[in-house]
Amino acid sequence: MARPSLSAALFQDHGVTRNLVLWGSALGTAILLALTATESVWFILGLAISLPLLALAVVDLVQPRHSLRRNYPAAARVRWLFEMLRPYLRSYIVESDLAGRPFSHDERALVYARAKGDVDAHPFGTELDVYAADYEWLAHSITPNPAAVRDSRVSVGSSQCSRPYLASRLNISAMSFGALGANAIEALNLGAKLGGFYHDTGEGGLSPYHLKHGGDIVWELGSGYFGARDKDGRFDPERFAKTARLEAVKMTEIKLSQGAKPGHGGLLPGAKVSPEIAATRGVPVGVDCQSPAAHSAFSTPRQLLDFAAEMRRLSGGKPVGIKLCVGQPHELFGIVKAMTVSGVLLDFIVIDGGEGGTGAAPAELSDRVGMPMREGLILARNALVGAGLKDQVRLAAAGKVTSGADIAMNAALGADWSNAARAFMFSLGCVQSMRCHADTCPTGVATQSPARQRALVVPDKAQRVANFHKGVIGALHDIVVAAGLDSASDFDPSHLRQRVNPSQMASLAELYPMLTPGALLDETGDSQFHRWWRQADVDSFRKLAVV
Repeated sequence: MARPSLSAALFQDHGVTRNLVLWGSALGTAILLALTATESVWFILGLAISLPLLALAVVDLVQPRHSLRRNYPAAARVRWLFEMLRPYLRSYIVESDLAGRPFSHDERALVYARAKGDVDAHPFGTELDVYAADYEWLAHSITPNPAAVRDSRVSVGSSQCSRPYLASRLNISAMSFGALGANAIEALNLGAKLGGFYHDTGEGGLSPYHLKHGGDIVWELGSGYFGARDKDGRFDPERFAKTARLEAVKMTEIKLSQGAKPGHGGLLPGAKVSPEIAATRGVPVGVDCQSPAAHSAFSTPRQLLDFAAEMRRLSGGKPVGIKLCVGQPHELFGIVKAMTVSGVLLDFIVIDGGEGGTGAAPAELSDRVGMPMREGLILARNALVGAGLKDQVRLAAAGKVTSGADIAMNAALGADWSNAARAFMFSLGCVQSMRCHADTCPTGVATQSPARQRALVVPDKAQRVANFHKGVIGALHDIVVAAGLDSASDFDPSHLRQRVNPSQMASLAELYPMLTPGALLDETGDSQFHRWWRQADVDSFRKLAVV
């Protein structure tokens, strides 16, 4: 994609209305200059107002650091004024400003501060209600461990994987090219390169923008097999192998479902299937692009594992895993049970929570379908530990991760690493305008409009992506030190505490049953996990085995 020109920013995609202050001040200045011959004091006073306003708008239009000001010169400064006033007016405007929003002011402010390299200290103590029934905290130790590894990594790859990957504790979760613009994809990948972590492509395929800067890639394949499909939309082994063996691709991931709209699939209207998107996805230009609800390459747990093993072979031995939002527990247990029966292993499982986000989804699916991340993570942890596979199959978590505390809490429940999507969008400059579905993103993140994408300057935002990651990993290290541990891998459910009621608290090990290694292999067990295990059928997702 050619870099969006200045003329595109001025004229294309509502350019006149977006630059209303610029055009208004320019027109006003021109008129006033024509009338200055009258030597009227009012015309001179008008020039004293319009000229500085015009200069301010021009400066905003060409400066590289603030996306909103590039797309809305001068006018966007009203927002910055309120941001400056926010600490003083907070009790009056923040709660109403964020009513119904998915992230709190503190969470967004923390991401913005770390991305910009600003001070991220929180003055005046916690503002959370520590006596609320849902308050939770991480247990520290009287004997902290300053010698803890500062940037510990996770080796991903079972005994059946010949090219394991060292993953960061925090990575970029799946966001497709098409949902995000080219500049956003470039900035995320360059940020991943600078920070040494991976960038998940999402199911929209591996675009040139994912590869341009050489950041580590996890290539996600959904039911549409975009970038690895034949003319009928089925998996094409040769096309897959050609891309999966690229050096930048470190792992591949089968998307079974996503938290924002589990089991739904999707449709990209033909009007939005540009030549670039068509080339990336391997579909015809201008034709409706269907992502089915279900996969065509497999339909049972055993077939899924065979498909994963074939992907691993075709990729040259790179790790392969699955991503899913948990629905019926026996289906997840069926996948794990199939590993014990067939001997074919996945290398990792990513649990996507029902609280996950997307550019657009039916409200019913987004709000009421799919298990929240915590419960899904606990189920996956118990399935893998109970089957004796947790040392072979790594576990990751995705769902509203914004801080080192989030990663530590996920680690306590079995996650080897965490993935974040919206937090990294914040680091790109997203202001949660919630226009992702309308292609009118004001900061150039979730849009295909060249004029709007011009607002996002890749080198500047890439550094912010890397800064945010560095800040979170540093905060995670501080928590590991405070807990007296050697690395985040040492967290367990006893480190995570929750208030049960105003007078009682308990660790997650007490609130949730946690299986011991190999416990599910004892067929006489009577826990709910054992019942799900016995219900699981390795040759059917839908059929329940006789209990």
